[in-house]
Amino acid sequence: MAKSLLDKLVDSILDDEWKGKRGEKLTERELKLVSLFGRKGMTLRNVYVPKENGETSEIDLIYITQKGIFVFESKNYSGWIFGDEKSQFWTAMLPNKEKNRFYNPIKQNKTHLKWLGNYIGEDVPLFSVIVFSERCELKKIDVETPEIKVIKRDRTYATVRDIWDKTNDALDAEQITRLYEKLKELTNVDKATKAAHIDSIEKRFSEKPDEMKQDNEESARNAGRNLF
Repeated sequence: MAKSLLDKLVDSILDDEWKGKRGEKLTERELKLVSLFGRKGMTLRNVYVPKENGETSEIDLIYITQKGIFVFESKNYSGWIFGDEKSQFWTAMLPNKEKNRFYNPIKQNKTHLKWLGNYIGEDVPLFSVIVFSERCELKKIDVETPEIKVIKRDRTYATVRDIWDKTNDALDAEQITRLYEKLKELTNVDKATKAAHIDSIEKRFSEKPDEMKQDNEESARNAGRNLF
């Protein structure tokens, strides 16, 4: 699968963190399209949810609606993507056959949902959506759990609409606003909190078995930016 000239240019001049933030903004833009068609909600990006051990779990993007909370994990790999729900790692294969492994985003988002639910402290439906860039192809992705969606970004509207239409209302306007205000506080973190989050990720990588240490640095940066 050949890359366009634009894709090559983007890859050459942008670092992983910038591309990650850009991907989250593009997904948020897709959610604005959802709102235009009557399925309104409130969005928050980069939500640092506290864990029991004092660390944080960073969520890329959440969408709080009357149906519950959509939790988005954004991935910006190029090439062919291979993976399944149970594997520890997935693979991105580039046109030159180079392969990069990264931590299973379904497991990654499952951890996010766990700590988000723990922080909310009430029964709110949580929907896991893994969003890949349009610059890749989901070549072979096996997902058994119906509540988990793995999509390319241009399928965001259709995916949210499908879940929305099949799910009963769970929250009223007042509850949505209350949850938004509660979670918004978790986006206003200081540099120390962000640095501690990154340090905890690096520590986890250093403690993983040799199989994980063999992953190249590019895979580690993409997987590790908000692994837990």
